[in-house]
Amino acid sequence: MADNGQMIIELDRKRMVAMAEKDVATLNAVLADDLVYTHSSARLDTKQSLIGAMQSGATVYSSVEPSDVVAQDCGDAVVLTGVARIGVTSGGNAMKFGVRFTDVYARRGGQWQMVVWQSTRLPD
Repeated sequence: MADNGQMIIELDRKRMVAMAEKDVATLNAVLADDLVYTHSSARLDTKQSLIGAMQSGATVYSSVEPSDVVAQDCGDAVVLTGVARIGVTSGGNAMKFGVRFTDVYARRGGQWQMVVWQSTRLPD
């Protein structure tokens, strides 16, 4: 079986760019319908609520920049761990901060989609 790790790292980077560019078509393709997205603030989002907040302007990502990303290929799932610098305006408050994240992609019907995001804010 081929190692899917590097491909998923690149797919996740594409997802992060799509968030900063508010590219809803890419997000709809990459995010699973049953996504569980846990922000570093402990706020929980679904695919629908995450994209909805971006479309309404309640949450505006200016940048999501990953580093030190490592992939664990588990066959039909790939687990990513790494660090990201995030620039976001949420509820009118502009913030820039770092997070450590765990991100899971699953292969469903031949397509890879993100099913879980969990992040913890790093100290400033």
